[in-house]
Amino acid sequence: MNDPFVTTEWLAAHLRDPDVVVLDGSWHMPNAARNAQADYLAGHIPGAVFFDIDGVADTDSALPHMLPSPAAFAHMVGALGIADTMTVVIYDEIGLFSAPRVWWTFKTMGAKDVRILSGGGPQWRAEKRPTETGLVARPKQVFNAAFDASRVADFDTVRARSQDGTSQITDARPAQRFHAEAPEPRKGLRAGHIPGSTNLPVNLLTEAGQLKSPEQLAVLFAERGIALDQPLITTCGSGITAATLALAAERAGAKSVAVYDGSWTEWGSRTDAEVET
Repeated sequence: MNDPFVTTEWLAAHLRDPDVVVLDGSWHMPNAARNAQADYLAGHIPGAVFFDIDGVADTDSALPHMLPSPAAFAHMVGALGIADTMTVVIYDEIGLFSAPRVWWTFKTMGAKDVRILSGGGPQWRAEKRPTETGLVARPKQVFNAAFDASRVADFDTVRARSQDGTSQITDARPAQRFHAEAPEPRKGLRAGHIPGSTNLPVNLLTEAGQLKSPEQLAVLFAERGIALDQPLITTCGSGITAATLALAAERAGAKSVAVYDGSWTEWGSRTDAEVET
């Protein structure tokens, strides 16, 4: 894949380009006691638009931040001033946590050029680059969605692949949750993992807020017996860090990667889903 990252130097030089749009894609775990939109209003990269992961979603679903329909996505991001032909640069205020979810969403919906700011907001601030406060409103644009179904896996697909083994399934949650040694942060979910899945905790993929090199990532996947030349489905708690795992797999050379959008929030809540501990 082409390098999905841009540097802070590149962004600083292209910040005012009319065909570049910057998105603050910050999102925090429900138990983090942190409000991403409030943080954005208090200070963000100049010109950046806040991308609400829970808002640009299928709000009719009981599951959190599920992908909306392509038509609904096109309407919502067009209203934010984003066209499918623009270069979309995404960052978050952790460094590399929720930005890959937004990257994956735009890639799935057919955006032509989607990038992630290397080091995210923390690196931008550490370099004492400018920030601004308040809400940014951009002129409306037309986003022509072209949905790529190969990038998404639903419950029925994951259950079938779990049973027939034709796709590898890899879970980005911490090992303690994967092995049912720690409770899930969301209430009402069983503990454990999808039968036949492997575990590659997302914290192993990054270093100092940045994704490890393709070579380092390839070693991590190989150590867990994950073949990058075979189909792969990534999963996690609710589909956020599964996107980081998908990004890492593609960066390491994988050609066929899908994200299980419902992830454990769906699987662990369904009585018809088998669970291994």
